[in-house]
Amino acid sequence: MSTAFAAPLLDLDAIDLPRLPKGLLDAKICSDYRIVVLSKRNNRLMVATADPADQQAAEKIKFATQLGVDWVIAEYDKLSKLVESQSTTANEAMDNIVGGDFEFDDIPIDAQDAPDKNAVSEVDDAPVVKFLHKMLLDAFNMRASDLHFEPYEHTYRVRFRVDGELREIASPPIAIKDKLASRIKVISRMDISEKRVPQDGRMKLKVGPERVIDFRVSTLPTLFGEKIVIRILDPSSAKVGIDALGYEPEEKERLLSAISRPYGMVLVTGPTGSGKTVSLYTCLNLLNKPGINISTAEDPSEINLPGVNQVNVNEKAGLTFAAALKAFLRQDPDVIMVGEIRDLETADISIKAAQTGHMVLSTLHTNDAPTTLTRMMNMGIPTFNIASSVILITAQRLARRLCPNCKTTLDVPRKALLGAGFKAEDLDGTWTPYKAVGCSACNNGYKGRVGIYQVMPITEEIQRIILKGGSALDIAQQATREGVRSLRESGLLKVRQGMTSLEEVLSVTNE
Repeated sequence: MSTAFAAPLLDLDAIDLPRLPKGLLDAKICSDYRIVVLSKRNNRLMVATADPADQQAAEKIKFATQLGVDWVIAEYDKLSKLVESQSTTANEAMDNIVGGDFEFDDIPIDAQDAPDKNAVSEVDDAPVVKFLHKMLLDAFNMRASDLHFEPYEHTYRVRFRVDGELREIASPPIAIKDKLASRIKVISRMDISEKRVPQDGRMKLKVGPERVIDFRVSTLPTLFGEKIVIRILDPSSAKVGIDALGYEPEEKERLLSAISRPYGMVLVTGPTGSGKTVSLYTCLNLLNKPGINISTAEDPSEINLPGVNQVNVNEKAGLTFAAALKAFLRQDPDVIMVGEIRDLETADISIKAAQTGHMVLSTLHTNDAPTTLTRMMNMGIPTFNIASSVILITAQRLARRLCPNCKTTLDVPRKALLGAGFKAEDLDGTWTPYKAVGCSACNNGYKGRVGIYQVMPITEEIQRIILKGGSALDIAQQATREGVRSLRESGLLKVRQGMTSLEEVLSVTNE
């Protein structure tokens, strides 16, 4: 056969198994066609086979790897043994991929939501279960905020968002994508038979006798399978205290003064993932006393806070933000928190609540504090309602915090510092900017994040500008005259304090 096909002959007894390349070809293809990948050179694979005439195997390899195939002929019995030993090694690797004491917590399931028992057993595949556990625990230990499971045509990747930055963590075989998706859906109480529409769910993971981690799960149908994003919800983040968030003393004073008032509206603005929920829950935690009735409406509720009546919005069932707010007003509330003001009806009811003796906390997606007021005008809210209800707006961003162990000073030209937004009087030589270096204790020179805030109280002057229908620019200029820092100025203050780098502040603020 070797002579007939002009292909070299190889004695597989001479092969050193651990030195064979890993991950070039799916284990299932190797097992189905009894082939072993020996090496890769340029854009060609050298593959051992007992049947070089098998054109289907050659086409399958080309399709899976986009590489040409050079056959090497081996004896069938030795080749079979080698394929079997390789697949065993792969299974053992998946079986041993994780250790430790953990289990998925039992979540009460309604009878109609209970998954089909046959469906559960189909996805209860030990290697997939252990791989998922491993990823969830790794993400928690790395202090990641999100896990992304992403299927593509020939590859599958897992990425974690650590300190606001996505990092590729693993590339499992693409063959596990459906089982992994089904496993996540079963434990998140989703419909595993529905793969055509996005779904949302929740799950819990017990990582010890006392500790339980909550996860919010979202699936999205893509071209090559379902992309799944899992958000890690840390209940302890609401209890870190206002000092740990990064507010400057005068900003903290303004915020505490606003939320301690008996009625009015406090708005927190910023893009998705800027820490708005944590800021709101920190405020709720301060207000959460036995004599105060607090109700929240969210989509969905991310942080569980005992003593607060939390409602999950359910659009399908008719429980919208507006419907929840109307119900709250009949529940004798003192403080109301609305997850997000999305439409005129929600905004209208929130403003009426703020005007009739309730403290209302909410969020909006705007770039900074002054543009929040013009956004509300654009939504159709009358200017006198805005001026009489809103008492404070805080805009925020999250910047990565420099690692205290490895950060080093950076020599930046004076002209560049002035161009970044520093004033001439700031450059007095008493401080120096730092840069990220990177060490074993951090993530590329950064460890954790710190908030950058623009806290703008609505003063009488700003109320007059609103009533006249003034622009965001007019409001911003008045706020600056009243001593309110812009987001860029707050970020530059963090640079002066050595908390973060100039590069990081320039990337998260816009001026």
